[in-house]
Amino acid sequence: MAKNLAKKVVAKMFDNDPFTKWLGIDVIKIEPGFCILKMKVRKEMLNGFGIAHGGITFSLADSALAFASNSHGRMAVSVETSISHTEKLYEGDEITATTEEMSLSNKIGVYHISIKNQRDEIVALFKGTVYRSGKEWFGELGDGVK
Repeated sequence: MAKNLAKKVVAKMFDNDPFTKWLGIDVIKIEPGFCILKMKVRKEMLNGFGIAHGGITFSLADSALAFASNSHGRMAVSVETSISHTEKLYEGDEITATTEEMSLSNKIGVYHISIKNQRDEIVALFKGTVYRSGKEWFGELGDGVK
């Protein structure tokens, strides 16, 4: 039941998220408090040094944070995030973000997200804290909150 709710919430979020779609993010796995996302670095994502702009890994991790923290069925928004870039990324690199739910309370969730390249090397480490509202994604009739 909880796994189905997580998938339903993330599907609704993804359908209404043009930026995540523009990034070319694929949802690999969704479970309550957990997700794996994957994408490929494209030429238009490079900066003046010919490497991926830092905002690319940040955005992938931010989407992972959003999906994982909302997958419990309650609406959550980030209140604090940070990232450490540990390796350069180039055009054609495939990167995967994997979440880890570190703490979950009634109002606050804390997540660590590691981003790895296609060689399984860590390229960025992200930490995000979310505020969990009292609003649920789906009511008794299964309709989404507008």
